[in-house]
Amino acid sequence: MTIIILTQCPTGLRGFLTRWLMEISPGVFIGGPSARVREALWREVRQYAGAGRALLAYTTNNEQGFTFETWDHKWHPVDYEGVTLIRRPKQRPAVSAAPPPSGWSKASKRRRYRR
Repeated sequence: MTIIILTQCPTGLRGFLTRWLMEISPGVFIGGPSARVREALWREVRQYAGAGRALLAYTTNNEQGFTFETWDHKWHPVDYEGVTLIRRPKQRPAVSAAPPPSGWSKASKRRRYRR
């Protein structure tokens, strides 16, 4: 089983993938091609993705039963003691450094800045 998920990729790439895989939802392709065809499809996806992102997941003989690869994702697969996990980048909450403009009521300032 092979799954390819495209985000913000050219429509021509989606049309190309429908030759070998079924598009079950916009940008989500699923099928059972051979390993050689899967590798060829993934090369094409990486070449023509442009500014988009892609994710490839397929079954394999390991402890999890599957593996995956990413292209231009902020999240990256990491091997942790034989198990593949996703590492997400740290996201810091946005802090409002600018003080509220003068003339606002105290209640309005509290409501706006949740203080």
